[in-house]
Amino acid sequence: MTVLDIPAGSPFGVENLPYGVFSAGDGSPRVGVRVGEHVLDLSIALGDAVFAEPTLNAFMAQGYDRWVEVRTRLQTLVTGEVPAEAVHAVADVKLHLPVDVADYVDFYASEHHASNVGRLFRPDAEPLLPNWKHLPVGYHGRSGTVYVSGTDVVRPSGQRKGEDGPVFGPSTRLDIEAELGFIVGAGTPANTPVSPDDFPRHVFGAVLLNDWSARDIQAWEYVPLGPNLGKSFATSVSPWVVPVLALAGARVPLPGQTSPEPLPYLRESSPWGLDITLSVEWNGQEVARPPYREMYWSPAQMLAHLTVNGASARTGDLYGSGTISGADPAERGSFLELSWGGRDPLTVNGESRTFLQDGDEVTITGAATTSGGAKLGFGEVRGRILPAR
Repeated sequence: MTVLDIPAGSPFGVENLPYGVFSAGDGSPRVGVRVGEHVLDLSIALGDAVFAEPTLNAFMAQGYDRWVEVRTRLQTLVTGEVPAEAVHAVADVKLHLPVDVADYVDFYASEHHASNVGRLFRPDAEPLLPNWKHLPVGYHGRSGTVYVSGTDVVRPSGQRKGEDGPVFGPSTRLDIEAELGFIVGAGTPANTPVSPDDFPRHVFGAVLLNDWSARDIQAWEYVPLGPNLGKSFATSVSPWVVPVLALAGARVPLPGQTSPEPLPYLRESSPWGLDITLSVEWNGQEVARPPYREMYWSPAQMLAHLTVNGASARTGDLYGSGTISGADPAERGSFLELSWGGRDPLTVNGESRTFLQDGDEVTITGAATTSGGAKLGFGEVRGRILPAR
């Protein structure tokens, strides 16, 4: 037996205990929980075969009461003695995609981001379209191209608007979107809408998410329908899933929604705004600090909207918040906004930059702050751009 060292103020302390899937040496992937700078193998520590699975799906499907039970056991266990053979240093393990992603939907829930994009693309019109404050706008993405942090991203090719008509080739306006992703643990059958207040009984946890975006491909294809090839080539997520049970301590009011008031199916008795701040690094230099607490639509409202038309929710469904941007220019969560459509280049390590070049690496980190002052770390989501093939 051994005692885990949990440094004071660690973002991976007993208030957090994020879940992930790891492998050590030649071992098979299995479920662990991060404690300080260690990973605890739950199949050994708790003696339960569900944690020897290569994804979190089987555990998540057991439902809310089981999530509460395991978290309560873990909070007691990690402050005492644990089996030594269950403990691995974070630096010594390989981290895997934590869930088998069922469906992927991405929303557009930041008023600051939506207004900035509106001003860029429709300078002579109102920044927000008439429906934006009435429903969480989103698009359906591809689950098969959701990758774990550290996976390289190949520059996509596709059609772009040229001077004399469409041209085909590698994207020249490759961008990021700094987001949070929410993972459904307990699904619902078809025609069973989830109310916003039932959100914590269905959503297991949250990850950092980077919805890589080819802005030139997207701009040509998205009228009159929605984003497709400009988005579907890669979406990256962090390997650690911070439980919604932990995030309950980071809840804050939503910043708007008084005029207009949402329709009844979107109303929350206690809003799920979250005090989470992200940091975006471009080749090692921080270029933005997007604040999630300024998002207009909450993740509970997004799930309610996803299911209100009769669509089912499945274990492993992933939905993104959309780009997180704040009111300050330094809080914008995409390079489209930070460079104002390429008009105002950034200086990154002494170089003038607008969109991503081959070899660039983007790292997004983030942490929630609870009402008691504890920090809940999400780790990082990182990706490097490879040339088009």
